Amino acid sequence: MDAAVREMTAHGAQVVGRIVQRRGVSDGGARKMALPYSSSTLLSYGKVREAAALCQRTGADAAVFLAPLTERQRRVLTRMLGCPAVSLADIVTTD
Repeated sequence: MDAAVREMTAHGAQVVGRIVQRRGVSDGGARKMALPYSSSTLLSYGKVREAAALCQRTGADAAVFLAPLTERQRRVLTRMLGCPAVSLADIVTTD
């Protein structure tokens, strides 16, 4: 994640927060390890709410994901987060 922050900063972005989706830490999470991530958000519902709160609190211009996003994921996450959802690859390849 530190490398991603350096990459974004090099492209003129200001990183205002970081959120990590960790699975397998709690008993409930460990039982869900074999299940795929949400195909529409890549995140659990709780993580989406946490990310949306961070975006709102900081006035973020965008939410950047390290994983590539499908068009559907972009639309769903943009609506849920209240700001554009993009992948790091989108930022790095737009030079």
